[in-house]
Amino acid sequence: MPQLAQRVGRAKPSAIMVIASQAKQLKAAGRDIISFSIGVPNFLPGEHVYAAARAALEHDSGQYGSNRGAEPLLDAFLKHVEALGFSGYGHANLAVGIGAKQVLYNLAEALLDEGDEIAFAAPYWTTYRDIADIVGAKANVLHCGPEQNYKLAPAQLDAALARKPRVFLFNNPSNPSGMVYTREEIAALAEVLAKHPDTWIVTDDIYNSMVFDGIGYHNFVFARPELKDRLVLVDSVSKTYGMPGWRVGLMAGPEAVARAITTLNSNHITSVPEVITAAAVAALSGPQDVPLARCAEFAQRRDIVVAALNAIPGVSCPRPQGAFYAFPDISSAFGKTHRGTRISNDVEFCAALLEAKGVACVPGSAFGEPRAMRISYTCPAAQLQPGLQRIQEFFTELV
Repeated sequence: MPQLAQRVGRAKPSAIMVIASQAKQLKAAGRDIISFSIGVPNFLPGEHVYAAARAALEHDSGQYGSNRGAEPLLDAFLKHVEALGFSGYGHANLAVGIGAKQVLYNLAEALLDEGDEIAFAAPYWTTYRDIADIVGAKANVLHCGPEQNYKLAPAQLDAALARKPRVFLFNNPSNPSGMVYTREEIAALAEVLAKHPDTWIVTDDIYNSMVFDGIGYHNFVFARPELKDRLVLVDSVSKTYGMPGWRVGLMAGPEAVARAITTLNSNHITSVPEVITAAAVAALSGPQDVPLARCAEFAQRRDIVVAALNAIPGVSCPRPQGAFYAFPDISSAFGKTHRGTRISNDVEFCAALLEAKGVACVPGSAFGEPRAMRISYTCPAAQLQPGLQRIQEFFTELV
C-alpha cells in the first residue's frame, strides 16, 4: 500500500474532542456524566438568525458564492470591526472561512514556509500547536504559568521576537485560561511589537464580545496604529452568537493577506454556503440581546466556579475575566492517590476524576501547561454546582 504524506503523521486528533468523546461514550453507557470539557457556548442564536436562514433557503440561488465572502457578510463584518475600534478597512482587507479554525490554518499556509518559526504563549489553544506541526513550522512556545496569571510579559515577547519569527500568534481573551489583557498590558506588548517589524501579528480574538468586569476589548492596533500594516484579526460567530456548528470565521488585515486567503479559499472551500452566510449576516447585524445576556450569565458563572475552586486546599485558580473557561492549577494532587489509583500528572488526574466522579475536564498539558486542567463552564445550569462539588469531593478523598 502507498504511504500517506508525512504531514498526516504530524497531525494529531484534538485532545479536547478525545475527552468529549469519552464523556459521551460513558454517558451513553448509562453513567451520570457532567462534562466541563468541550468549549461550546451551549446557547442558541436569536430567532432572527433562523428567520434569515429560512428566507435564504426559500430563495436559494444554488450557485457558488464568492471566494472572499458574500458582500452582505463583508459589510456586516466591516461594521462589526468598526464597532470594536478598527478603522480604515474595506472589503479588500477581509476574507471568510469555514470557522476561525480554517481561517487560522489558511493563515499558516499563507504566512509560514516550512521551517519558519511561529511564536505564541502557553497556555495556548491546542490547535495552534497542531497547525504549526502540520505546516512544518517551528513553534516557539512562551511559557506563562499561573504565577503570572497565564499572561505574556513584555520581556518574554521581546526575547521571542529577537529571534525574528515569521508569525506571532496572540489570543485575547484566552482559551484555555479565560484571561483578558488590560488596555495597559496590550499597550506594553504593542510597544515591543513596534520594535520588531519583521514579524506578522495574528490576533485570535474570537471571544472579544465575552469580556467581564468592565475591562473592555483591546488590540495592539489601538495602541500602535502603525502595526495595522502587518496585523491580522481573526474573529468568528461561533462563541458570541451560539453558532459553533454554523462554521463561519472571518479575518481583517492587510490586503495582501486577505487576497492570499481568498486564493486559498478558491482551492479549498470555494465559499461559505449561502444559507449559512445569511444566518451570519443576521447574527452580526441584528439584535445583540442574546450575546449580551449570555456574557452577563457567564460572568456570574465565573464567580461561582472560581470561588469553588479556590476553596479547595492546594488549588489555585487565577480569576478569568472573559470567555467561559477556568484553568486551575491542580498540581498539588500530583503524587497522591485516589482510591488506590496513583496520580502523577494532569492526564492521570483527569482520567481518575472522570472515572471516579463522572466529571470530564481537559488536561492542561493539551494546552501546554501540565500543572492545570481546563474547565468549560457552559454546561446546563443545573449541572454546574454538582460538578464543582464532585471536584471538591475528589480532592478531599486524595491521600
